[in-house]
Amino acid sequence: MPTGNRPLPPVLARFYDTPPSETAPGIETWICRGANFVVTVSKVAEGAVLTRQNPDEYVLLTNDLAATVTAGTETVEAAPDTLTIVPPGDSRIVARRAGTLARIFSAEAADLAARAVNAADYAAGAPLVAPLGRGPAPKDGYRLRNYVLADHVTDGSFLRVFRTANLMVNPLVPWTAPRNVHKLSPHSHADFEQASLALESTWIHHLRTPWTPDMDDWVDDLHAEIGSPSVTVIPPTVIHTSRNIAPMGRLVDVFAPPRLDFLRQGVVRNADDYPMPA
Repeated sequence: MPTGNRPLPPVLARFYDTPPSETAPGIETWICRGANFVVTVSKVAEGAVLTRQNPDEYVLLTNDLAATVTAGTETVEAAPDTLTIVPPGDSRIVARRAGTLARIFSAEAADLAARAVNAADYAAGAPLVAPLGRGPAPKDGYRLRNYVLADHVTDGSFLRVFRTANLMVNPLVPWTAPRNVHKLSPHSHADFEQASLALESTWIHHLRTPWTPDMDDWVDDLHAEIGSPSVTVIPPTVIHTSRNIAPMGRLVDVFAPPRLDFLRQGVVRNADDYPMPA
């Protein structure tokens, strides 16, 4: 029998090829979870309304549509291709045209985690994943925060990293051509998962589970081709890199809690809004 050092298998949630997790008038929503986060993608009609009462902040990616976002007494008009941090409590999103939007939550959104297509994968927990905890509140209090992603492009980098108290979301600069196979970036994470949310193009996620002294723990390499929209959850310790094999490659990486290495490297665009975690 395996020794128990093996991570959970990767999750490959093909939203484009499966029924939605939930429906409402003008809305179809797909849900996938990790140990500490929940990723949702919704196809919406013009005028569709998404409401939420959430225990902590969540992230909205408008993608190809504009939306009016209200939380408490605040309202922002979120243009297409923007990222909005929504504070805890009641919120309302009104789609100003038909399209696709994504919302990213921490696992504190327990009701959504329970409705995820892969909820059963975490019935026994995820022993290699460090716990979520609760990060410090923003320095100026919880409020709506909206960022135009095109304003956060740095020469020579694909990173556009944003954080909340409990989440870190990286809507990578899109690849306008298939990714160069001679410039990939295989790496692994010791104690946290990564979700890769594909919003456009076809992707191949290359995944290698490290060997342990017990051969029963060994797993063959996986070269998983997946379309969009989809979510791939990559377990801790698994060596991984991803490449789009068609333009336009749009991928969003999700982590929870926020990554200390990114915070220390100074690549987080809104790092000044939050205290550094202890």
